[in-house]
Amino acid sequence: MKSLRQKTDHELIHLFRDGDLTALEALVIRHKDKLYTSILFLVKDKYLAEDIFQDVLIKVIDTIRGGRYTEEGKFLPWAMRIAHNLCVDHFRKVKRTPAIKTSDDRDIFEVLNFTEEGADTKMMKRQSHDRVRQMLDMLPEDQKEVIILRHYADLSFKEIASLTNCSINTALGRMRYGLINLRKMMVEKNIAL
Repeated sequence: MKSLRQKTDHELIHLFRDGDLTALEALVIRHKDKLYTSILFLVKDKYLAEDIFQDVLIKVIDTIRGGRYTEEGKFLPWAMRIAHNLCVDHFRKVKRTPAIKTSDDRDIFEVLNFTEEGADTKMMKRQSHDRVRQMLDMLPEDQKEVIILRHYADLSFKEIASLTNCSINTALGRMRYGLINLRKMMVEKNIAL
C-alpha cells in the first residue's frame, strides 16, 4: 500500500477502475478527514455526518465504476461537491435549516489524527477548538460555510465559488466578513486562542 500513497488521485482512480480495490482505499484514506469534517460542520450531528459520508463514498464508487467520472478537475473538489449537495438534500428533505448549537458531543477534532501529546496540551487544544467552533456557529451560514470549506476542506476560492454557486468575489467577501466577525467576537468576549 505504500506505493499507492505516492500515486496521484488520477492514478488511483484509474487503478480502481481497473479493479484494484486497494487504490480506492488509499484514495478514501487520503481525503476522509477533510470530507467528514466538512460534512460534520454543516450538519452538526456526528451520526448524520457518518451516514452522509457513507452516501458520498457510494456515489463516488458508483460514478467511477459507471465510467461517468470526468477528469475535468481535482478529485477532492468533486467529492466535496457531492458531500455539499447531499447535505443540502438532507435539509431540504427535513424542511429545516441547520440548527446553530454548541454541544458537548464528541468534537470533530477528535476525528483528526494529532501526534501524541500530553494531557495538558490536548486539553488546551480542545478548549481552543471548542471556542473556534462556538464562534463559527454564531456566524451567518454563508460566512461559516466559506470558512469551513477554505480552512477545513482546503478548497480554493474558485472551488468554493463553484460549490456554493456564487462568484469568486462573493466567496472572498464572505470569507473577509466572516473573519472580521470572528475577530470582533474574540475582542468582545476577550477570547485568546
